[in-house]
Amino acid sequence: MAAGTLSCLMFTLVGLNALAAAAGLALFAVAIWVAVDGYKLYPISGVSGKDDIFAAAWIAIFTGFAFFLTCLYGIFAALKRSHGPLLLYLILMFIIFLFECASAITAATNRDYLVGNSNFVKKQMLMHYGDSSTQGQQITQTWNSVMQQVECCGADSPQDWIIYNSTLKQLYGQQYLWPQSCCKRQSTFDVLDPAGCKVGKISSMYTKGCFPYIESVLSRYTWAVSWYGFSVLMLVFLTLLIAMIYYMQLE
Repeated sequence: MAAGTLSCLMFTLVGLNALAAAAGLALFAVAIWVAVDGYKLYPISGVSGKDDIFAAAWIAIFTGFAFFLTCLYGIFAALKRSHGPLLLYLILMFIIFLFECASAITAATNRDYLVGNSNFVKKQMLMHYGDSSTQGQQITQTWNSVMQQVECCGADSPQDWIIYNSTLKQLYGQQYLWPQSCCKRQSTFDVLDPAGCKVGKISSMYTKGCFPYIESVLSRYTWAVSWYGFSVLMLVFLTLLIAMIYYMQLE
């Protein structure tokens, strides 16, 4: 191959590696954001063991930083114009590529299981809210936080607590039809109308369900880990393709 064409391939590979390194670093940062769980919804998925979105985020933390470091090495390998370093680069990138594929696919498929409909989230809420176990305390704290911050009640509506059997119903019977967190609050966070909320007065309690909010948050997590991960994979695939062509043209 002509020296000019080979140099063009080299600079293209250097440029793609620079872009892939930046994309990998961004993936690393985004995956940390998901793993930290700023919305504090992990207990809702973790209580049943269906926490693959967060497991995928931890994989993406590794792959994102690994892409960053390997792409920097790839720039060195391309400039060196040597088969040995370039072959090592190709092997490392391919291994990381496979790990990131697993991360993106895991997050995407698990999201559909968690928020395909409200039944799964509702079941966990009814089963664990008010329970004295560690998991029950985590679920109770999470739901209390969501219901107060988002001003919602139950998964679909307050009727969830009445229609279905729940731990809360077993503990309190007719004394509390729904959690106190379903009651509207004053600016001091005291319950606005305890008596009205207890009997289901619409002006005294939150009437919308919390599931749309939970679905939105978990979808954001999924978009961050899976769909951004897929976009990084497409860039890396193009980089690997150019790197293989460059490798085969080296003398």
